[in-house]
Amino acid sequence: MRIITAASLVAICGILTGAPARADWVPPFKGNDTGGIIAFSMATQADARQLAVDHCAYYGKVVKFLAVDPQPGGYISFACRWVPYGANARPLRSLY
Repeated sequence: MRIITAASLVAICGILTGAPARADWVPPFKGNDTGGIIAFSMATQADARQLAVDHCAYYGKVVKFLAVDPQPGGYISFACRWVPYGANARPLRSLY
């Protein structure tokens, strides 16, 4: 019985040491109803402002940009806020 336990322990340790370390992967554009992030590399290729506006308009909110980290691996962060007081209509969502 001890041989089987030792062999299975060695096998499990071998599998765990042979498996690559996996860091979490974040997509270039990620968000929810409260805001999101856009990868800076994607922002140089696409219109980041329009992506954020369309995303927030889907939830009936307006966008407010919070921060920009202009380097490789950096992100542009934004928040989705309710339509300000005095606005007569909901935000427009462009469909094209």
